[in-house]
This record gives sequence, C-alpha cells and structure tokens, in this order.
Amino acid sequence: MKKFFHIIVISALLILNSVSLADESPYILLQSTTSTKNSGLYDYLLPRFKADSGIDVRVVAVGTGQAIRNASNGDADVLIVHAKSREEKFVSEGYGLERHQLMYNDFVIVGPASDEADVKNTDKVINALKNIAQTKAIFVSRGDDSGTHIKELALWKLAEVDVIKQSGTWYREAGAGMGATLNTAVSMNGYAITDRATWVSFGNKQQHEIVFEGDPPLNNQYSVIAVNPKKHPHVKIDLTQTFIDWLISDRGQTIIGQYRVHNQQLFFPNAIL
Repeated sequence: MKKFFHIIVISALLILNSVSLADESPYILLQSTTSTKNSGLYDYLLPRFKADSGIDVRVVAVGTGQAIRNASNGDADVLIVHAKSREEKFVSEGYGLERHQLMYNDFVIVGPASDEADVKNTDKVINALKNIAQTKAIFVSRGDDSGTHIKELALWKLAEVDVIKQSGTWYREAGAGMGATLNTAVSMNGYAITDRATWVSFGNKQQHEIVFEGDPPLNNQYSVIAVNPKKHPHVKIDLTQTFIDWLISDRGQTIIGQYRVHNQQLFFPNAIL
C-alpha cells in the first residue's frame, strides 16, 4: 500500500512539473549596464516586448565592464552596454556578433547647489573637472569599471588630471553602482558624474543638482550585441535575434522614445537599420 501511495505521489509531482515546464515562457538572459535598469526603462520596455513576442528577458544589471566579462564567460545571451571601445573589443575577439547602435542619452556633472568649485560657470567639461581638481572639492567616482567609470576616466585624461594619484584625497572611489555613488556624493557634499536617466530617477537629491551639462564629450551611446553561439553553443540565438530585431525596429525605437520620468524623455532612439 505504501509503495502504491509513493508511486501516486511521484506521478503527481512529475505531472505538475511537466505542466510547470510547459507553462514557462521562453526566455533570454540580458547582461546590462545598471543605468538602463535603475532608470526604470526595462520595467516599461520588456513587458511590451513579451506581449509582442512571448519571450521573457531576465536582466542582470551590473557595470558595463562586469557585464562584458560575464557575457565573455557565456553567462548571457545578449548585452546592452555603453562603452564603445570595450564593445568593439568584445566583437573583434569573437565573443559577440554585430554591435547595433540602440539609443543615447548623456552624462552630467551633479554637485551641491553651492557649487564651491564654480563648475556652473565653465563652458567645457574639461574646465569643469579642472576646477574641481584645483579647488580639491570632493569628487566621488563609481570606481567600478562600469561604462560611467570608463567615461569619467577618459574625461579626466582629457582634462590632464591624474586622478589615480589623488585617490583617497579629494578624489574618492565608491566601488559601487550609480545609486550608491550618488548617495555617497550627496552625503559628502561632493560632485559626481552620472548618466542623466539615473539622476532624473534618483530620489535622494537633497541640495544637489545638475551643475554641468551639454558638452559633446558627455554624449552617452548604448548598444545591443548578441553573444556569439560559436563561442557559447547554449546561447539562444534565435530568441536573442528576435529581441534585437524588435529593439531596433520602428516599434521598439518608438517605445524607447516614449519612456518618461517626471515628464522627461530619458533615452533617445538612434538605431541604424
């Protein structure tokens, strides 16, 4: 009798498991920069993609450098990141297929409204950064090899400021994501570079505001890249290509452009078909 009961229980579990597996939507794994997730874009975008395709997109949001490393190790089907030189290297080394331009926004410098470094009165981002360095005003860097961190270091190099030598003095490295870095900058009454989308969505601004914006070197381009199935055969390339085709289609681009926070457009679609 006990044996018969066990057989019934096991059979029931197998049936339930098979039903569960049958009901599960197909999915792909997206390694992504944090700014797109923290801004709320995916909460707006991905349900619309699923409604059109039936495909779930599971997001791992980390810095761009870590996202690319994860994808290189095969822990992704697709990437959305924002560091062109790293993206091109990823493709040239055979880890990714074609790099598709997707959308852009921009970086801004945020800081205390009092603006002790007089950043607001500069006309170029390199002069804004030179003012911060010369006045030794606190600057908080992500310090995490993210796309924002990579851009920030490139801007300091343009300004001819060696921030590595200044580490731990007026130049502080949070080693954290954008939200945590902004919280640190606000608590220390310091400056930081952030993408505009994250700043608009950030809830702890207190007396901080955008103190510099609009210079072309602050442009922030995002791209989408499929992981190469020749490197990692488990990549769901058909589902991934459906996702990429949808993102760069007129419909996907329109939905990206329609996303707003506090009535501000955060991302500007610019896919090239």
